Amino acid sequence: MSILQLKPTILVETPLGTGQAIFIIDYGMHQNTCWVVALQKDGVIKHFDCNDVILSTNYTYGMNLRKNHFPVQEPPAVSE
Repeated sequence: MSILQLKPTILVETPLGTGQAIFIIDYGMHQNTCWVVALQKDGVIKHFDCNDVILSTNYTYGMNLRKNHFPVQEPPAVSE
């Protein structure tokens, strides 16, 4: 098992709402990674399976724009 502290934290969306991911726990190759998240609405710390966590939309870096129905520009095709 290994634990990674995220510095800086990562803003994520969970089934319980938006929060700051503060740790990731890796139990090994036969189990999904566990994300430890402090929920924004009340500060409660919860553990989430990696399948239940997605990055929050970041307009500056163009991440996860589809979630909020923003048009996504695909990178131009590279010709050889």
